[in-house]
Amino acid sequence: MIIECPAKINLSLDVVGKREDGYHLLQMIMQTIALYDRVKISKNNEMVVTCNKIDVPCDRSNIAYRAAEIMKEKFNIEDNFKIEIEKNIPVAAGLAGGSTNAAAVIKGLNDMYYLNLSIDQMKEIGLKLGADVPFFFEGGTCLAEGVGEKLTKLNDVSCHLVVAKPPINVSTKYVYQNLKLDEIAVHPDTKRIIQYISSNDIRSLAESMVNVLETVTVREYPVIFEIKNIMMEFGALGSLMSGSGPSVFGIFEDKADALKCHNRLRDYIKEVFVVSTINRGV
Repeated sequence: MIIECPAKINLSLDVVGKREDGYHLLQMIMQTIALYDRVKISKNNEMVVTCNKIDVPCDRSNIAYRAAEIMKEKFNIEDNFKIEIEKNIPVAAGLAGGSTNAAAVIKGLNDMYYLNLSIDQMKEIGLKLGADVPFFFEGGTCLAEGVGEKLTKLNDVSCHLVVAKPPINVSTKYVYQNLKLDEIAVHPDTKRIIQYISSNDIRSLAESMVNVLETVTVREYPVIFEIKNIMMEFGALGSLMSGSGPSVFGIFEDKADALKCHNRLRDYIKEVFVVSTINRGV
């Protein structure tokens, strides 16, 4: 069983409160993009995870490994598996590469064992692994609320993107711990952004994008601001950090401009991609 797992970006990200357990309440627009990992699942004598990237753990700390364990336990599956991850999505990048791999394992085992789980049932299992996992059973363009698990499907956004991941690692935990809600000067107007999506007004959408986590991450890593500026100089309609960073994307009307921007950024950043939005998940 081979599953394609797309990355995601955040077209907007707002933090609207905090739960008693410390989790932040979010309101964000998530979007799958044509940048894929591939997960191959085969029966094996023991549980094994392999990956083509050395910075990805291949033990029980890997979220795809834990997804297989949860499925085995929940559905009394006696078989063990070899899970081979072909990693193309940058690691620790704000693009949810681990979450999409976990979703792929849940969907893959659902198909292998004819479990006939609904999307909602797979989302429920995925949420035990992480707040981003349920989104990948929907894909496309979604409003995500709560801790990210309450999903509302929106009209599909169709555009060209440049995605760049600078050679730094950002701790999501650090970003949220250092986010000061009372110091956020600009919040995204999520309702208005949804209206732009509904009317397919990509330019207004791009100009309205806000990610409040930039208030923490950009201060620590100015390179994010520099990448955003380069994207705008090369014709991006708008540019934003995805998730807690450090990846940055720009929306382009013209693929030729996107390619020029890609070539400029490749001068000093290794992981740069020209991709499009897609309307599906794993």
